Parts: sequence; C-alpha cells; structure tokens
Amino acid sequence: MPDVDPDSTPGLKGGKKKAQRDIERHQEELFELHQRLYAEHERSLLVVLQGMDTSGKDGTVTHVMRNFNPQGVVITAFKTPTSEERRHGFLWRVRKRLPQPGAIGIFNRSHYEDVLIARVHELAPRAVIERRYRQINNFESELVRGGTTIVKLCLHISYEEQRKRLIDRLEDPDKRWKFNEHDIDERGRWAGYMAAYGLAISRCSTQGAPWYVVPADDKLYRNWAVTMILVETLRAMDPRYPRPKLDLPRLLKRLRG
Repeated sequence: MPDVDPDSTPGLKGGKKKAQRDIERHQEELFELHQRLYAEHERSLLVVLQGMDTSGKDGTVTHVMRNFNPQGVVITAFKTPTSEERRHGFLWRVRKRLPQPGAIGIFNRSHYEDVLIARVHELAPRAVIERRYRQINNFESELVRGGTTIVKLCLHISYEEQRKRLIDRLEDPDKRWKFNEHDIDERGRWAGYMAAYGLAISRCSTQGAPWYVVPADDKLYRNWAVTMILVETLRAMDPRYPRPKLDLPRLLKRLRG
C-alpha cells in the first residue's frame, strides 16, 4: 500500500467540522437503509475490516456500525483458529458466520488473515497460501451471486502513528487492558505485513467485492470515509420495504370496531 498516504484525507472538503456534520447527517439514513434491507429480507451486506494493530477496527465498529439496527447486525471478531477450526479448510469458520438475508455482517479481521499473518509468519507452505487468493475470490463471487454485497475496508495507518497509539495505551490506565506486548514484536515485521496487504488487495479486489484502502491516521476522517462508503453501498443496493397484499378496508374495520 505504498501509494496510499495513511495521513491523507481524500474526498473530504471542508475539514473536520464538515466531516463531523456529514457523519451526523447520515446517521438516520444509514438506519433507514438498514431497516429497509432488514424488512426486505432478501439480500445481505458483509463488511470486512482489516488493518494493523491499533488501526481502528474496534473504533470503526463503535462509531460507525452503531448506526444500524442492532437486531439485524452480527459482529464476528476472528481470533486464532481453534483446534476444531484447524481441522477444516480456512473458510469453514467464515461460512458459519455469514449474514443471513436482511442482516449486516461485520468481520473484525477475517479470512484474509490466512494470506496475511499466515504469509508473514510462514504458517503454511507458500504454494498453499498462493492457492488461497483464488479460493477467496471464488468464495466471494459465490456470496455475491447469492445476494450478499461485500465491502472490504483496509484501515491503513502509518508506522509512526501506531507507535503513538501503543504508547497511549500504555500511559492511559483505562486503555492499558488493550495493550499486548506481542504488538511490539509484530512491528518488527511491518515491511512484511505491508507487502502481504499489498498482495491481498491487488489479487482479491474484484468488481463484485472491491477493497477500499482507508487512510486511518486521522480517526475522524476514518469514520467519515467508512460512513460515506457504507451510505453509497446501501444506496446502490436500494432495498425496498415489502408490499404485502392485504385487504386493508377489512382489516382496518376490524381494528376500529
């Protein structure tokens, strides 16, 4: 991702005040669009969040996804595979967490870990990892054909910004619980992760399941960009409320006595 500046704010005109106004202005629209999707009960939306540690995946869920109807949202944070999950193909556990019709699924990390951390840490033979790009594309094409719209968001922060956020976690008692010393070790593999992300994005950004690289050094801009992407995506989906065939005069007469 060397061609994307993590501290840039593409598309935003008017500064932080404009960004905040836009976010607030679209809150009701996001809720309404999701209500229509939920009521339509035919299609679904899958939002994939990836990014380095401290890039803001949890913050994005907190500040942006809260605009949806919670009864129609399923959030999955994929951790290290369990022993049972390792006995199956890498997509097995992902299939179990896909959103049902009418729902929005949010993956906080995802099947892409199997071509990111697996590549950087050499957890699988290189030939196996190479096959996974094709498997991911086929899997996502299958989902799209089945009525799931996929939005993949890579929250891109700089090496220096991550350092600041890790220090902030250590110095703030209320954030210290989120700190993991392993994150410092992973910083030593930064170049490897950037290369792995670049490969994943270039090989798996398709017309049906595009990748969006979101500059995330500025948290407000990150929230604005994700909000705008989701608004545009749901507008394009254009979900509609069902129009059931009802005998309205008879039903109203019964209710009104």
